[in-house]
Amino acid sequence: MASILLALSCALFGLAQQDSAIDLERAALVYGETEEAALEDDGKLWGVSLLGPILFADPRTRQAVANQPDEEGRLREEQGVFVGVLPEEVSIANTGLDWAGVRWTMVMWPLPEEHVARTLLVLHESFHRIQPRLAHGLGGPLALHLDSEAGRTWLRLELRALGTALAGPEERRRSALEDALVFRAQRRALYSDARATESALERNEGLAEYTGLVLCGLDERGRAARAAQRLRGEDSAASFVRSFAYVTGPAYGLLLDAHDGEWRKRIDAHTDLSELLARALAWRAPEELVAAAAERATRHGGAEVSEGERQRAVERARIEAANRARFVAGPVLLLPFGAGMNYSFDPNDVTPLAGAGNLYGNARVVDEWGVLDASGSRALFVLAQDGAYLAAQVPAPREPSARPLTGGGWSLSLAEGWTLAPGARAGDWKVVRAP
Repeated sequence: MASILLALSCALFGLAQQDSAIDLERAALVYGETEEAALEDDGKLWGVSLLGPILFADPRTRQAVANQPDEEGRLREEQGVFVGVLPEEVSIANTGLDWAGVRWTMVMWPLPEEHVARTLLVLHESFHRIQPRLAHGLGGPLALHLDSEAGRTWLRLELRALGTALAGPEERRRSALEDALVFRAQRRALYSDARATESALERNEGLAEYTGLVLCGLDERGRAARAAQRLRGEDSAASFVRSFAYVTGPAYGLLLDAHDGEWRKRIDAHTDLSELLARALAWRAPEELVAAAAERATRHGGAEVSEGERQRAVERARIEAANRARFVAGPVLLLPFGAGMNYSFDPNDVTPLAGAGNLYGNARVVDEWGVLDASGSRALFVLAQDGAYLAAQVPAPREPSARPLTGGGWSLSLAEGWTLAPGARAGDWKVVRAP
């Protein structure tokens, strides 16, 4: 699926970004590239066309550029596209967005310079726009077990095996694929919630990334090579609890394409991609799973991975103690979430804090009390027992009477009618409605 705009687009995107403003000509060019890819697919992948409203948004200026008008007249036509400014209550992220009467694919500007990378990104997010119309479910809680020493060890071995199964020597691919399934089975035998959390994230972000990869313009060999490269790149990632699905989902999707061409029609809200593949291969986990996993691990650098994760666990304990001191034990500002809360964050920077919540890097939260911007730091999301987010928690402000409020790496713009009140402990604060 070679784009006729490839040469022109590479030339344009090779130019250095001069400022944060969205270049309308470049935006229109990407809309054309995306439309071409979606038209070539014509709904064959999921039974639903990926054509639809796309909104590029600059998080610094909040400028928005769309490929069609909205339903409320907030965007104006200019140079063949539609431009405007997003209100503060809209969190800018790569996602599906309901705004101004339209269900949008929203993508943050600037986009990748490489044609394949940016087409993949926009189509990934286009999948999220149509996702509510599919029967795949809408994601789930973080796979917190993938921050443990054993969870990371067996996942890293699975990533290595999947890379070989996709793009390694032909004679090793089948055995490497079975190795990956063994490593996954061993990990899931250790953690009771592993299957549910992993499969939900793979159906969400994994299938979105698979969609972008299949339709981005690469041939079969190119897709396998790119997926294998991503697997290798994630081998020693700082956090896997959410980001793992961006690489395992496409890998299992491509392997399913090779062994079961009808697999996409059988996905529902409980499907596990690796189980679909195991059935297609008539594969079953060995009875002596522990011994088989240990033996197969030697083919993929098992000793090296185990030692690396042992050392990481020691460092992880030190970091966790520091995080607890900053976000839990020390003075904090508590911001309870309301029903209309929305937020954005870096999916590759999520750190579990056992018994308290999760630290999210580059987070921005919008609620009725205002806008919390922790884009230069981290905010602690406190979890309810059912997995729902209850509140954001950040280190206490330097000066509680200052407006806007600031702290270590965060700022808070309070909405009218809201103020601070003393919290549960000496030195703590919380946001409340003004009396």
